[in-house]
Amino acid sequence: MVMTLIKHELRQGWKSLMIWTISIGFFVAICVFMYPEMGNEMEGVNDMFSSMGSFTAAFGMDRLNFGTLIGFYAIECGNILGIGGAFFAALLGISALAKEEKERTAEFLLTHPISRVRIITEKLAAVMLQILIMNIVIFILSIASIAAIGEEILWNELCLLHLSYFFVQIELSGICFGISAHLKHGGLGIGLGIAIVMYFLNIVANISESAEFLKYITPFGYAEGADILDKISLDIGKLMLGMAFTVIGIALAYWKYTRKDIQ
Repeated sequence: MVMTLIKHELRQGWKSLMIWTISIGFFVAICVFMYPEMGNEMEGVNDMFSSMGSFTAAFGMDRLNFGTLIGFYAIECGNILGIGGAFFAALLGISALAKEEKERTAEFLLTHPISRVRIITEKLAAVMLQILIMNIVIFILSIASIAAIGEEILWNELCLLHLSYFFVQIELSGICFGISAHLKHGGLGIGLGIAIVMYFLNIVANISESAEFLKYITPFGYAEGADILDKISLDIGKLMLGMAFTVIGIALAYWKYTRKDIQ
C-alpha cells in the first residue's frame, strides 16, 4: 500500500502532465530558435521599448538587454514558463482534494485502510512530483535548444530563472491545495483565477511605485527576470515569505480535510 495513491494520481494525471510539459517546452524552444533571426534587430527593439513608458516597466523590459540571449530569454521564455507553469500548478493544486467529491470517488477511497492524513500527504506528494517532472523536462529542452543554436549557456542565470518559476509553481499549488480541501464541486476557475490575479498584481507593482508592496504578496515578485539577472541571485526575503504562504496553504488543507464531512 506504500505510495499506492501517489502512483494512482500519477497514472491519472500523466496525460495532462505530458500535454502541459510538451506545450510549454515547445514554445520555450521556439522562442530560443527565433533568437538568431531576431538578434540583429534587437538594438532597435531595445530603443523602441525604452520609449514605451509604463508598458516597458510592467514587464521589466526597461532593465533587460534584448540584444543578449539571456535578456531575450528572461522576457519571452520567462513569460511562457511563468504563465504556463503557474496555470498548471494552480490546476493541480485546486483539483487535488476536491475532485474526490466532485467525481464521487471519495466513498471508494475512504473505505480503504488509509488515514486522511496519508491521503493528503500522498496527494500533495503527487502534485509536487508532477511539477518537478515538468520543470526538469522543460529545463533540459531549454538547454538543448540553446546548445542547438550555438549560443553560450549561462548556467547560473538560467538555473536561477528556472528555479524562481519552480518556486512560483510550488507556492501557487500549495495555496490552491489548501483551498481545494474546502471545495466540494471542484474549482478549476478558482485555480486559474488565482494564477491570473497573482500575475497581474506583479504587473501593477512594476508600474506603480506605490504598489510595490504587492511584490510581497504575489509569487511573481521573486521571479522577476530583470532583478534576477541584475543581482544573479533570488530575493531570499520574498522567497521565504512565499514559502510561508505555501506552508500555510498546506497546513489549512490538513486541518480542513481531516475534519470535514466528505460526501
